[in-house]
Amino acid sequence: MRLLLLFFIIGGISWLVYISGLWEFFTSKQRLIAFLDSLGPFAIVGFVVLQVLQVVVAPIPGEVTGLIGGYLYGPVAGVVLSTIGLTLGSYIAFALARVFGRPFVERFVEKSIIRRFDYLLHHKGAFLVFLLFLIPGIPKDYLCYILGLGHLTTMEFLVIGGVGRLFGTILLTVGGDFIRHHQYKEFSILAGITIIVILLAMLFKKKLERLFRIWHITSYKKKKTKQIKSRGKHSSAEKQSLSEGKE
Repeated sequence: MRLLLLFFIIGGISWLVYISGLWEFFTSKQRLIAFLDSLGPFAIVGFVVLQVLQVVVAPIPGEVTGLIGGYLYGPVAGVVLSTIGLTLGSYIAFALARVFGRPFVERFVEKSIIRRFDYLLHHKGAFLVFLLFLIPGIPKDYLCYILGLGHLTTMEFLVIGGVGRLFGTILLTVGGDFIRHHQYKEFSILAGITIIVILLAMLFKKKLERLFRIWHITSYKKKKTKQIKSRGKHSSAEKQSLSEGKE
């Protein structure tokens, strides 16, 4: 009943966002900036909430809010505020998945995406998760929901997600700061480098994901094999000790 109630609430909110035109509002950088300016001293709180929403509900493109952070607050404060919002949003998605389970996640995340990363659900693989967060084009918001079904602790997830998103957050924030100071040449160079990196990542994304899957499963098997061998040695030592005791 609790899960059904949550579906109705989220479905109702999504329907209201669509029919009220809020979708167009969330995807317009100019409207978002005007809205935050209208909040006055609470603009910082509003920006953090927008970053949270773009992870949990995802009607807001992360690229838009990242640029806005740099445009309004500069490179340092922009990165700090974006990181706070993204970390909170990631935690909420992770916690919702942990509380309500796979049926809930499948309502938000396509089954094809879940299948792509299902190997992460069998054991931790913290370093591999960190690498996935670094790669452009990986659906990080969806990954937060998927990881909530796995074995990572909350603290491990927060550290990995926060640090893993940092590189992309810095790029977007610096880009927004360039626009703020009308440094369009620098912005064009940064955008060009970013596009090249994204294209390379998209080009090799499937190969990297396949390599990570194989690497993850292989390392898990090796770990299990060592554990079995270790148990076997302990068992042999115990048997030998018992036999010596009898003698």
